[in-house]
Amino acid sequence: MAVRVPVLVAVAWPYASGSRHLGHLAGAYLPADVYARYQRLAGNDVLMVSGSDVHGTPITVRADAEGVTPSEIVERYHSEFCDQWEMLGISWDLYTTTGTRNHAEVTQDMFLVQLKNGHIDKRVSEQFYDPVGERFLPDRYIEGTCPRCGYGAARGDQCEHCGSTLDATDLIEPRSRISGAVPELRPTEHFYYRYSDFTERVADWLKTRRGWRPHVLNSSFGWTNEGLKDRAITRDLDWGVELPVDDLGEEKRIYVWYDAVIGYLSASKEWAARQGDPDAWKRWWHNDESRHLYFVGKDNIPFHAMLWPAQLMGYGGLHLPDNVPANQYVTFSGAKMAAGRGVGLAIGEGLRLFEPDALRYALAAALPEHADTEVSIEEIARRINDELVATWGNLVNRVLSLAQSALGGAVPKVGERHSSDAALLSAADDALREEADCIERVELRAGLRCAMEAAARVNAYLNSNEPWKLASADPDRAAAVLVTALEAMAGVRTGLAPYLPFSTAALDDLFGPVERWERPAVPPGTRLPKAEPLFAKVDLDAMDLAGDGAEPD
Repeated sequence: MAVRVPVLVAVAWPYASGSRHLGHLAGAYLPADVYARYQRLAGNDVLMVSGSDVHGTPITVRADAEGVTPSEIVERYHSEFCDQWEMLGISWDLYTTTGTRNHAEVTQDMFLVQLKNGHIDKRVSEQFYDPVGERFLPDRYIEGTCPRCGYGAARGDQCEHCGSTLDATDLIEPRSRISGAVPELRPTEHFYYRYSDFTERVADWLKTRRGWRPHVLNSSFGWTNEGLKDRAITRDLDWGVELPVDDLGEEKRIYVWYDAVIGYLSASKEWAARQGDPDAWKRWWHNDESRHLYFVGKDNIPFHAMLWPAQLMGYGGLHLPDNVPANQYVTFSGAKMAAGRGVGLAIGEGLRLFEPDALRYALAAALPEHADTEVSIEEIARRINDELVATWGNLVNRVLSLAQSALGGAVPKVGERHSSDAALLSAADDALREEADCIERVELRAGLRCAMEAAARVNAYLNSNEPWKLASADPDRAAAVLVTALEAMAGVRTGLAPYLPFSTAALDDLFGPVERWERPAVPPGTRLPKAEPLFAKVDLDAMDLAGDGAEPD
């Protein structure tokens, strides 16, 4: 019997500060779901976790701007995210938040162990202070010109235009997002994580990584070649995980980008507790045979390929990432999608305009795995109409319509098969094996192409054998052709199941649920349902395209 491998699918935590856009969906959430669904069908034990990041300073920035509490912002957007994940069929094992007591305890435990191990120390440094607002400014409260690309609205932690990770003091002509005043550097004491302790160890570990995307490794080696820098992991805030020590006094909290990545561990522990087995998480985290994949966007590479491994090393005994298949950027009408700038089509708008499976297909066919990808409403509609509807939707409708006409209400027992029949079924099985190899390498676009090419082969087989003509001249041969097409179609459906969960389930009455990564049998006597379209063709002229894009954080 095959060994069930524990696979952790760890997915980026979205800030609960504004609506997410299709770039987020294509960058992390859809790829993770496709991968997790495949791994379950392959017989592995999948734990897919994430949650809403409720401690990000974009939340407090938005709360200040709206005159409400951070909790109100979190409640609004966490609820929105959960609704959209359900509508999209994202198959979480647990989607939680960083605001739980469990997450605070896991974060505090990691802090205390790393402090004891000598990887955290206190330092006085100069940080920006708003003389008008009379407060120290977390990174996201500062804007200025990026020193690397010249973008004028870079944040104090990162430039969304070029993706560079920054310190607030790197900005040219910085300004406070609260008052607009020029901030002043003033001394303040904070805890620092000694990432520099792990430069050599992280670099050596990265050299052992196989199958990682070149842009992920190249970016990571660029960081380790320069040397990892120690970073303050606390801030002058009253919103966030409380420190488990009182050395710094009040109004200090653990900072978001230290505690957010800990969410993968805390969510695993929360999931285990909910199963009634508090130690179940150890099968994934204290197990050399497990596999951990982190699905994030390109701007999150430093945190997941270097800083999080350094934090895990500083704690000890926990499984390190096996892959960080970070995607590149999605552009919308020529501009990189970015919630912080309000650029891109919001997920809610995408769901208003397109059926969930159709939207999943169009984005999966254009995943930015190795280069930036352009997305537009017109291109989404084209992929749906010209590919999904024309190939897979047409095949299902075509075969079922022909079978109803020629076979009656059930699949018959057929006799002699031709070599072309065996060749089609063999090709369907080969496609599943090839697709599995693609998905294992997290080449999800290529995996989808395998399934769609298999569907195209079934259409070509029908065109070559013309069962509609054979129905009167040679009904036995017509039956063999149609049953062969149904059997091949069952294999194609398995291949499309990770990408198209809703339309896959719509065929359960014919083929049964997809439970394994294989082409299922279609036994004689199987009832044939009435042919109904799996997908609606998109009519752009009839669409209301006046919806909103993603809200800026």
